[in-house]
Amino acid sequence: MWTLSGFADEISADLTEQCEVAAGLGLTHIEVRSAWDVNILDLSPDQLATMRKTLSAYGLKVSSIGSPIGKIFIDEDFGPHLDRMRHAAEVAHELDAPYVRIFSFFLRPGADPAAHRGEVIDRMRALVRVAEEAELILLHENEKQIYGDIPARCLDLIRSVGSPYLKLAWDPANFVQVGVRPYTDGYAMLRPHVAYIQIKDALLADGTVVPAGRGDGEVAATIRALRHDGFDGFFSLEPHLAAGHATGGFSGPELFRTAWRAFTEILQTEEIEYA
Repeated sequence: MWTLSGFADEISADLTEQCEVAAGLGLTHIEVRSAWDVNILDLSPDQLATMRKTLSAYGLKVSSIGSPIGKIFIDEDFGPHLDRMRHAAEVAHELDAPYVRIFSFFLRPGADPAAHRGEVIDRMRALVRVAEEAELILLHENEKQIYGDIPARCLDLIRSVGSPYLKLAWDPANFVQVGVRPYTDGYAMLRPHVAYIQIKDALLADGTVVPAGRGDGEVAATIRALRHDGFDGFFSLEPHLAAGHATGGFSGPELFRTAWRAFTEILQTEEIEYA
């Protein structure tokens, strides 16, 4: 049985409303990226304590910390960011989250990814060492304009770092937005390293984000292949149906429900059980 989750701040900035909508849809987990318009890594100890209590009151657990780690330019100072990674590990433990989502650093416009590969790999290894010490799994998301935006470079990251504490979060919309057909161009290559699925779809024509199954993200084909392969993990709704930007996205309660219905309809059509 597959487990549905979702970026709860896509619902609302208010944590209670996030939890009400998520629990109302039958979700047992959420992915935490922000609450009260504050990034998850910037919440105070009191706010984190409130988050724990609120999640517990609604019977919700945390599937992953939706951190912004790795969302700085590759030529920016890494030291403070590594400290932020250490804090991300602390937050993950505080919220009993098994995963922390990360990225592989923005490249300046026009930069050659190959010219920055060595620095990217070194930084990723440093982040993974923090994860190893904390016994947490880092999930690299294929984001636009970072080193690991296309399947070949995602695979390069995994192979070069060579740690069981670094896995891939598969985001079909992000692949589409860099001209990749996710299932056709990337599934066979990346599947052994994929541990987490983010549910977002987009159109190849102009990158517009749409509900799952209504774009070119080959969501249904990927779902069938994952079932055939025996995948057992989280599917996290990240709809971006009202807005999307470098630090996140927003849908609102109704569009989040629209995204949930679109994806669960695919699961029902494929006769896949989920919780």
